[in-house]
Formats: sequence, structure tokens, C-alpha cells
Amino acid sequence: MVFLAASLIAIQQRPTTPETLTSAPKTSAARLTNRKANLMGKVFVVMYHHIREGSNAMFRSPSAFRKDLENLYKMGFRPVTITEYVNNKMDIPPGASPVVMTFDDAHPNQFYFLKDGTIDPKCAVGIWLDFAKTHPDFPVKGTFYTLPVMWGQHKLIPKKIEMLRSWGSEIGNHTWNHKFLSKLSDDQVKMEIAKQNDNLVSYGIPPNMPFCPPYGEYPKNKALVKSFVYKGKTYRHSSACMAWDSPAASPNDTKHFSKYKFERLHGNGRPMGIDYWLDKVKKGVVQVYVAP
Repeated sequence: MVFLAASLIAIQQRPTTPETLTSAPKTSAARLTNRKANLMGKVFVVMYHHIREGSNAMFRSPSAFRKDLENLYKMGFRPVTITEYVNNKMDIPPGASPVVMTFDDAHPNQFYFLKDGTIDPKCAVGIWLDFAKTHPDFPVKGTFYTLPVMWGQHKLIPKKIEMLRSWGSEIGNHTWNHKFLSKLSDDQVKMEIAKQNDNLVSYGIPPNMPFCPPYGEYPKNKALVKSFVYKGKTYRHSSACMAWDSPAASPNDTKHFSKYKFERLHGNGRPMGIDYWLDKVKKGVVQVYVAP
């Protein structure tokens, strides 16, 4: 994973003019927080890999993941998908802020069934489902960037996909072999993307899906993350994200936002991770997107 230092200066809030922005959905719900509307605020796109014990930067313990959900909820964040974010269709209550929960690599500890047929309460989905029982306005609604392993348990892949989509989550492409795309030829990049795209389509995933390049490394020909033709077939992506360490630009911030290159922050307790950035929000250093 590419770790890049982010400057706090770069994420300082720019002047907000919500009266000129009308693309955010309106709801009739009571105002969730006392924060003022801010359609130019930063958006938290959080990146998780393993939900398990351990000190690796790619690990988030089950208890810490549960705490992330609790902290986000208490601070007025509500989940949206990558597609809703990039298309500026984030239907959240007035006063709420969006959070995009993303999961890379399709590790089994993200979504796992026990032998008795129940969902492992220590996997990401199990923890989130349990949280949603008492917090129904924070459903299991995220974006899962997948490799062919598809959380293991091959016979259960269709069931897992169906369940995720029924809760409001979406499935994205993370390539076939998880290689550094910057080191591959154009044809090799196309194969990596096309093969996993075809695999996902075979499970009923719409072909124009979100894409996440492994390690946050874009191919030399960056246009390939948008669309290309491979073996006579056209492939397109609805978005593409980086592996970064800072909140992303609002989709209303036309100067800095791109649906094919936006930042994510790590779901871990290290510097520039989710704990760090939530603390900056609490202290008022970072101004986040707030629905009117």
C-alpha cells in the first residue's frame, strides 16, 4: 500500500456556499446534528482490509471496528456507497455527514459463515449487522472491492453477494491478481481488470462497476481506469479510488473532486488513520460535508 503524507493545510475548509448548491437530496427527517449545512465539506471514505487482531497496519481488530461504527454514529455520520458519493446522490438526514465504508481484497474475515450457517460475529459484516440491530439508520451499506477469492467459501459467494446487495452494499473490481498496475503493459492491465469484471458480471454484478487499483497504484495509461476495449469488448468503470491517508473532496468541489481519483483514509489507529481524522473533526480542524 502506498502511504502518502497529507498536509493539514491541504484539507482546510474552503468557503462554503450551500445556497448555490442544490444537488444534495432533501429529506423530511429531523436534523441529526446542530452542524450547519456544508455541501463543500470533506467526505470520509474509509479503507479497511483485514478485520482481525494484530499489529499490522492492514489489520483492524473486531473491537476496534465496532468502536469505529460507534464513533461514526455518535458524530452524526451515516453510510453511503462509493457510487452514491461520486454521483452526489447521498441521501442522508439533515445535519448528517456521509461516510463511505470500503473493504479491499475480499478477505474471509470481512464476511464469513460459521459451520452452523450463521455469520461469524467477529467478521466485519457480523459486527456491522449486530450494530445495525440497535442502529437501523446505520445499515450494512458499503463498497466491497473484490479479488477472485471473494471472501473464501466459494459455494457461498452468490449468497454473500445477494445479501450484501440486499442491505444496500455494492461490489467493485480490485483486479484479478492484485498486481502493481504501474508496472504492467496496457494489455496486462486490461487483462487484470477485464478478467475480474467478467467474473463479477457472472454473479450478477452490473458491468459498469466501481474500480480500485491495488496498492493505489494507477496504470501508466491512467485512462484505463475509466474504460478500454479488450478482445473486442468494451469495459467501463463508474469510479476509481486511491489508497491515501486523508478525507476526500466533496463531489460539489469541482476544482478538487474527480470520480476517477479520490482519496481514502485508513481504518486503523495509526497516524492519518480514522482515529486521527475523527479527532480533527471533533476539534474543528477539518470541516466535513453536512447535509442541509
